[in-house]
Amino acid sequence: MSMLRLAGVTKSFQTGPERLDVLRGIDLAVEKGEIVAIVGPSGVGKSTLLHIMGALDTPTAGSVRLDGTDVFAMSDADRAVFRNRTVGFVFQFHHLMRELTALENVMMPLLIAGTDREEAAERAEGLLLEVRLGERLHHRPGELSGGEEQRAAVARALAAKPLLVLADEPSGNLDRASGEELHDLIWRLRESMGQTFVIVTHNQALWERADRVISLLEGRVAEQEVGTA
Repeated sequence: MSMLRLAGVTKSFQTGPERLDVLRGIDLAVEKGEIVAIVGPSGVGKSTLLHIMGALDTPTAGSVRLDGTDVFAMSDADRAVFRNRTVGFVFQFHHLMRELTALENVMMPLLIAGTDREEAAERAEGLLLEVRLGERLHHRPGELSGGEEQRAAVARALAAKPLLVLADEPSGNLDRASGEELHDLIWRLRESMGQTFVIVTHNQALWERADRVISLLEGRVAEQEVGTA
């Protein structure tokens, strides 16, 4: 059974008398431990697709199954709990809470889920060590470099031990060296944790390393190919 399976997913928006079809019948599957890159021109629906995969947005039609569970057959409340437990998100802009330390930022999803504070701190510290921020535990985002902030955001995404991590242009706001360091981290986390990633990216160096590249065009899967790395 695939970790993630989408069948016939469409997404349309009504803008006055006009209907905008962003996604037009997406069928795809992601296996456990895969790193999948989603590519395509700007405005083609990549981020919309990612948001539907992670149950941040609702499809107009079609189904999304994560670990065998039909995500959109749930109530909104149950889906929110399921999403927080099974999906981690990394965005281009880190969205770290500026008044909190790196450690506190990574603890936050665990505390929201009801984890004991001591246990949350232990888990968060371990993840920050994993992403090589062990000396930055008590630094606030303003005291971190862009690359360090993004690594902290990756640690936060992993806090609840998600089945799937979704990343939207994770290195898009980083310089080349920091971007390469982030890419190396993603692959290292896959090796050490068996983590599954789906990544929307314009970065050729990143998508060429992926296990599989999915190209979107006009709201449809135009092509799927095995990565070249």
